[in-house]
Amino acid sequence: MGSFLNAMLVGVVLLNLFALGTSRIRALIHAAALQGVLLGVMAEAVHEHASIHSLSVAVATILLKGALLPHILLRALRDAQIKREIEPLIGFMPSILLGSLGAALSIAIATKLPMAPGQRETLIIPAAFSTIFTGFLLLTTRIKAITQVIGYLFLENGIFIFGLLLAEAVPFLVEIGVLLDLFVVVFVASIILHHINRQFDSLDTRKLSSLKD
Repeated sequence: MGSFLNAMLVGVVLLNLFALGTSRIRALIHAAALQGVLLGVMAEAVHEHASIHSLSVAVATILLKGALLPHILLRALRDAQIKREIEPLIGFMPSILLGSLGAALSIAIATKLPMAPGQRETLIIPAAFSTIFTGFLLLTTRIKAITQVIGYLFLENGIFIFGLLLAEAVPFLVEIGVLLDLFVVVFVASIILHHINRQFDSLDTRKLSSLKD
């Protein structure tokens, strides 16, 4: 099971690098959706024995992160009629290099942290740090508001991966509460995206500076 879990975590890190290197927003949303599916599978894989609790969390994660939230974002993207992130504050190739550096540093940091013997052989902490860093880069270096919302999704995915370390201890209602909080945030963000696009005919957040009291 450890090798299967690590293979999925490597897939998460590769999706991070893909997200940092693509200018196509639709592809970025699909990457976030695929990452959400992987997280759902991992939520079940970290448990030694399957239970209704673990299966419920896994299914809820896949439905929310892999289907519902991407659907909301794709609808917002269609309404905004945009396809690409054209002028990021940091270029796509430098972003990939920064993401790779972040992944390497995450591995180095993970070796210094105290962990349970069974957890030390997994890539949970490096993948979590790498995903959080990817979300931070998308939030701070992209111009389009919808891309920044996707950055928040990646950031939350990293936090979710951290939570896998406590999968046996965190109560079911807390896990579902986190997922519902994420849904509310993205739902509200989609409404904000609609109003920004209607007001400015663009999702470029730099135009928000034109607002006056």
